[in-house]
Amino acid sequence: MQIEAQNIGKRFHGSAVLREVSFRLAEGEALAVIGPTGAGKSVLLKCLLGLYPLDDGNLSIGGQELRAGAFPPALRQNIAMLFQHNALFDSLPVWENVAFAPLRRGQARARAQAEAESLLRKVGLKPETGALYPAALSGGMQKRVGFARAIAADAKLLLLDNPTAGLDPIMARRLESMILRVSRAAGATVITVTADMARLAAQYDHVLVLHEGAQRWFGRARQAARSAHPWVRQLLDGSRKGPMAVAPHKPMAGDRRGSMAVAAPA
Repeated sequence: MQIEAQNIGKRFHGSAVLREVSFRLAEGEALAVIGPTGAGKSVLLKCLLGLYPLDDGNLSIGGQELRAGAFPPALRQNIAMLFQHNALFDSLPVWENVAFAPLRRGQARARAQAEAESLLRKVGLKPETGALYPAALSGGMQKRVGFARAIAADAKLLLLDNPTAGLDPIMARRLESMILRVSRAAGATVITVTADMARLAAQYDHVLVLHEGAQRWFGRARQAARSAHPWVRQLLDGSRKGPMAVAPHKPMAGDRRGSMAVAAPA
């Protein structure tokens, strides 16, 4: 699904949290969205999903022109999102979580369960996992279930909000590689908020840098790896030196060690 954003923006209570963001993706391409905490990354995904109506700019998804404040409900059927905290339904078994969209469309339960178990295999889980409830799963397994639910919707656009948050580095890399591999096999366009700076060029086609709600850089992922652009370099190098201010965090009670973090709005 093709996407073209032209100077899109979002405001809350008169304050701009996203402004002048522009990018273009061809069908089947993958975009990495990077930036410090509070940069507007999750807000961008929710605007693309239609959860937050745009206040500024124009957006085209799959050839449909979406001006500020408008989002056809039917378009959401072609968009799926993996939320940062999975957003699984605790009261439903895993297979019903995965098959949530097909069941809502009226698919027979037996067929929906069989397809859900097939998707569980595809994301590296045993079919019998489908009978469990989300509380019985590890964090990594819940992430896989959330992704299986996203692809079960047969969406043409997948929005992934930091899908490996809270996982150890080895599991995080394995999961992100699996997600991108399966997404590409399905021919879906993918937009991922990610913190894995080391493999941007290997995993993605494009990179978008956000800071304080504003777009700082957009380009090919292989160009980002060798770019001298100050925002790109600071993020990729993990440096304290650069245009993004670094502010000290107050230590917790009993902790005399200082800590530093990139300053960003809440």
